[in-house]
Amino acid sequence: MIRVIITSIICTCAFLFSKTTTAQTIKGTVTDSTGRVVPYANAKLMTGGNLIVAFAACDNKGVYNLPIPADADKNALRVEISSVGFKKQSKNITSLSAPYNFTLSSTTNQLAAVTVKNKNPRLSVRGDTLNYNVADFSSPQDRVIGDVIKKLPGIEVDANGKIKYNGKAISSLNIGGDNLLDDKYNIATSTIPNGVVDKVQIMENYQPVKMLRDKVVSDDVALNLTIKKDAAIQMVGQGNVGGGFPGKYDGNVNAMMFKDKYKAINYLKGNNTGNEVQNDLISHNISSYLSRLDNDKPGNLLSLGAAGNPNLPANRYLFNQSALVNLNNLVNLQKEVQLKANVSYLYDRQLQNYYKVQETYLPGDTIRYTEVQDNRRRPDLIHAQATLNINRSNYYLNNTLLTDYQHYGSFSALTTNAMVSAQNMKNSSLDFSNEFNLMKTTKAGRIYEAYSYINRLTNPESRVLLPGAGYEYQPVFNQGQPYTQLVQNTNIPTWFTNNYLSFKRPGDKITQSYRAGFSLQSQNLNSALTTVSANGNEVLATNNSVNNLDWFKSKVYSSVGFDMPGEKLKLTLNLPLSLQHINYSDGLYDLDKSLTRLFFDPQFTGRYNTGAEQFISASYNYRNSIGDITQAYRGDILTSYRSLNANNADLTERKTQTAAIGYNYRKAMKMFFWGVSGSFNHINQNNITSRLLTDNFNRSVVLPFENSMNTWTINGSMSKYVYPLHTTFSGGYTWSNNKLNQFLNGVLLPYSTIANSVTVGAETKISNQINFSYKLYATRTNSRSSVANSSSSQITQLQHQAAIYYNPLNNLFLKLSGDHYYTGQSLRDDLNYSFADFSARYKLDKQKVDLELNVLNMLDTKTYSAPYLTANAFTNSIYQLPGRMMTMKVSFNF
Repeated sequence: MIRVIITSIICTCAFLFSKTTTAQTIKGTVTDSTGRVVPYANAKLMTGGNLIVAFAACDNKGVYNLPIPADADKNALRVEISSVGFKKQSKNITSLSAPYNFTLSSTTNQLAAVTVKNKNPRLSVRGDTLNYNVADFSSPQDRVIGDVIKKLPGIEVDANGKIKYNGKAISSLNIGGDNLLDDKYNIATSTIPNGVVDKVQIMENYQPVKMLRDKVVSDDVALNLTIKKDAAIQMVGQGNVGGGFPGKYDGNVNAMMFKDKYKAINYLKGNNTGNEVQNDLISHNISSYLSRLDNDKPGNLLSLGAAGNPNLPANRYLFNQSALVNLNNLVNLQKEVQLKANVSYLYDRQLQNYYKVQETYLPGDTIRYTEVQDNRRRPDLIHAQATLNINRSNYYLNNTLLTDYQHYGSFSALTTNAMVSAQNMKNSSLDFSNEFNLMKTTKAGRIYEAYSYINRLTNPESRVLLPGAGYEYQPVFNQGQPYTQLVQNTNIPTWFTNNYLSFKRPGDKITQSYRAGFSLQSQNLNSALTTVSANGNEVLATNNSVNNLDWFKSKVYSSVGFDMPGEKLKLTLNLPLSLQHINYSDGLYDLDKSLTRLFFDPQFTGRYNTGAEQFISASYNYRNSIGDITQAYRGDILTSYRSLNANNADLTERKTQTAAIGYNYRKAMKMFFWGVSGSFNHINQNNITSRLLTDNFNRSVVLPFENSMNTWTINGSMSKYVYPLHTTFSGGYTWSNNKLNQFLNGVLLPYSTIANSVTVGAETKISNQINFSYKLYATRTNSRSSVANSSSSQITQLQHQAAIYYNPLNNLFLKLSGDHYYTGQSLRDDLNYSFADFSARYKLDKQKVDLELNVLNMLDTKTYSAPYLTANAFTNSIYQLPGRMMTMKVSFNF
């Protein structure tokens, strides 16, 4: 008994002594980027010499406690957290009483996946990454990965190939973790065979710069394609050649590589079957790119005045002779160091024939004109880009050297209101730029950044109008006397540079950012409008038909930013301040003006995770902007054959406010996604464009008049995979109300345009041999004015798309598809158009060869009417279509 008492006393004293010597502890919690706890993660307390002095495992709530040994150097301690499937993180101990909470991000270095075989498709979620198994959603008819992506629950792809996840556009499409194509990802979706892709990954809150992860909030969504191991060790190549009638050809050959150290997509393609290869070169995020550069590049001033393309797939309406060489190569020189080159050349010859009626509604009057155009257009486009990227946790460098050369030659045979004429137009733009970005992290964790962008652009344009039979010579030109040519030339050579230094100070909860920089823009707008008489004499067309406008814009700016990349609440606040000075002068009109403004443009975005798979987002943006050089010229410019423009007011000063709120929900394991959002946009500016319209001509002048525009928008979308039906259902709704003012023929007309759009879709697997897809697009547009005696117009449009896929044999694939277009008009007859296509593909497995028959437009529809309503203008364009087409094609793999 005495021995027991003595032993108890000794143990108690030892316990109390140990508690006394290790009374201090480091505590904290561990969660993932969605706010969910990470249980049983490993926590280590380490010294400056990487010696482990304490170790513990988190409990089931993600909480850890690390005792601090009494003899430990408390000035050189750090906590390191690690867990399977997440990136290791550590923090230096600066306070022994403060908690040290960790938010882990997922890593690709995961254990081999355990696959549970099931006839139903499954999704897996790891942190911010959602994984789609491509094999679960593929069908035998699918050829490229784009065919699979458009069927994935939660993902939508529009007619131009732009990809959205749960209503938000992706920022990039990566291949094996590498950004080969920037935002021109149509190259990948239309080229990479679906059979070489293992998974499609959606990465939310994607931050491509490693040193900014968990420091700077990002709401970007990126898509990543993981490549199967056997496809990643060898070249993947495909080719096809085909022909048909009437006089059709189609060919394509490509070579691809998806190794860790080298990735490439290189191909040559050409056709005259209406397949618009220029779609491969679409930059889906060009607007955000230009906004980031803060570079207002001048666009084309001149046009043929032709109608746009109808709301049909390109192979329904396009007469083309296209060829495209596209070379995209990326080399990982060493770990985290990449060199990338993207080069393309496009040649095309396009034809367009249409008849157009345009009506402009005024109080008590309607201005109407008709137009027939036979257009020929030949673009030659060269793009070359080289990028060096170093992306480390403490060092980031990105340098992009870019050159674009674009030449367009166009011809138009024109008849308008029974007046015959012709047009020849040429424009050649050369765009050169270099963008440099450098970031470094100090030992204290602070981030320093240097940025520089320089751009040179020239864009000479020329259009010649050739009057013909019955042409009515406008009194404003050549004093109303006949002429053989009306010639308009323009050019706006531009220099631009933007440079800044920034400093970021990451904290436990908030990252502070400070930036200071300047930008310079130098331009000259020179133009001349002349007439050429029968004897060859060339004279000015009007008294004010020449411009020689010099423009210089400088901006000095600074900004303060705060990022809170919290577990549940993520906030970003930017407070930029800029001093802008503009001077523009033209001695021909005794014009010499300058403008200096101080602008404050706050921006705010926030996101609150209401659950593991749902969040509320909100944003507000206030922006001041000043007009560009195209709003400052005083001389006349004939922008189209019937539009003469000039300016008679100060530069446009615009104030734009945008507010938005949204809610997103997903249940990934049940493949259910939905979201809703609303936004309001208010624009106020100090001028308005006054237009004087006649049946044959219109003239525009900018006048000083207070003007505003308001736009309300509500969006909703839903996507759900129903397991018993093996079907993905999708739907969406958009409502918008746009209110603006127009100044026409001396009358101020306020207009309101309301549009309602509904989309419904279904992708279903009826059996192992039969698949079916259906989509419905419905839009109703109504435009009215509050002015008395103003007319109101309404258009309802329905578009049905359906396709059935049938595989009677393992190597025989049949497809029948069709489109139907309906237009209901309040003041005109309703329109109905139908199209049908058929294809059959026979696969020779041993020879790795496919034989394919395609019949397009089996119903031989040869005309299409496309009405369009906006504010007080109604346009109806009737296009000539290629008609029925049949081709045979041989495809092979190598």
